[in-house]
Amino acid sequence: MKKEKQFGSVYEFEGRVPLRRALPLGIQHVLAMFLANISPLMIVCGLLDIALDLRTSLIQNAMFVAAIATLLQLYPIWKLGSRLPIVMGTSSSFISTAGVIGASLGYGAIVGACMVGSVMEVILGYFIKPLRKLFPPLVTSLVIMAIGLSLLPVGIGYFGGGSGTADFGSPNHLLVGTFVIVVILIAKQFKGWVADASILIGIVAGYVLAICLGMVDFSPLADADWFAIPRFLPVMPKFDLQAIIAMGILFVATAVETVGNISGITNGAFDREATPDEQRGGVMADSVGSLFASFFGVLPVTTFAQNVGLVVVSRIVNRFVILTGVIFLLLCGFCPKISVLFSIMPQSVLGGAAVIMFSMIVVSGIQALAREKMDERTGLIIALSLGLGVGIGNIPEVLAQLPEWVNMIFAQNSIIMTFVVATVLNLVLPKKKAEKQPRSGS
Repeated sequence: MKKEKQFGSVYEFEGRVPLRRALPLGIQHVLAMFLANISPLMIVCGLLDIALDLRTSLIQNAMFVAAIATLLQLYPIWKLGSRLPIVMGTSSSFISTAGVIGASLGYGAIVGACMVGSVMEVILGYFIKPLRKLFPPLVTSLVIMAIGLSLLPVGIGYFGGGSGTADFGSPNHLLVGTFVIVVILIAKQFKGWVADASILIGIVAGYVLAICLGMVDFSPLADADWFAIPRFLPVMPKFDLQAIIAMGILFVATAVETVGNISGITNGAFDREATPDEQRGGVMADSVGSLFASFFGVLPVTTFAQNVGLVVVSRIVNRFVILTGVIFLLLCGFCPKISVLFSIMPQSVLGGAAVIMFSMIVVSGIQALAREKMDERTGLIIALSLGLGVGIGNIPEVLAQLPEWVNMIFAQNSIIMTFVVATVLNLVLPKKKAEKQPRSGS
């Protein structure tokens, strides 16, 4: 009895939980985010045809960076960190922009833009409270929808085996991608960790099927080491103003998204509003984590919504529990063989999961929009933001006659166009007029 009292509760932030109980709960958090953490990088590497050895290093670094960034949220240093049960991972918001920048300027331009954008977010995080009024839930909801819509073509490309590959759309790729979707749907019908890890279960099942179909070459696995230190600056940064502006705008959007996730945890798990210090510390840790990520060549990190959902549903907020999962993730970051296993995976395996993940991002945006008051003003903002953002993203040639920097920032990136249009319209469209019109029609 006395021994039990020495330990804390999983439903309290402080206190050490018995390891036999903390470890499986911590691993559950890793399962909920593991694939989502490395898939953005895998997709960008596939789009840019990154060499296998560099791809392996980047995936290894992504696991290492996510662990360090999560530690900063759990155990703050100075004003960096929220001191909340937050799990960090690679942001999917940057996939489309990174693909466009990398295709025209090289991977180094992605790294350089992320470095500068991270510093901008540090400053933004310090002043996040007064700036939040500029980016209400309506704007962030539209950004979330634009992110999902812009990623759907990427997911379908992977579903077919990778756009531009010789066997794109082959029966084997379509079979594997469909099989992954079916397994995920079945796993989602269960409860507990099976449902939480449904994406990972689907990937593993699809991988096994791909192996049985002879689609996997394991020769690189034999050459990979069991242990290696994550590579610092695997890609040298290149600083391009157009790329920096494009990434900088996205950093603003993800900072607002981080504030929303922080509020989701405090409201859902602690039954209170987030404090200004938690919001500021969370965004600043997000930005410092992203800066750290850029020095290891990976995409920026952000708070993971799926882990926020896991915390809210389970009400398990103990940071020692999450720490056990972080340690497991950290160990994975020092094992190149794990990275190689994902690097040699056929793109159609990831494609099946990507179609679901990216579609669910769209659904998240729709759910967030559903909480908004649907008056004429709101309808106009939604219509024009998505109409111009997604429309121009699908037909970028419409801006071909404009300066090159305009094309780099807006032409092939529906996220940035949607964000800019939504922000401007939210600031300039009068609210009083929208409130008076229903009365005149009654």
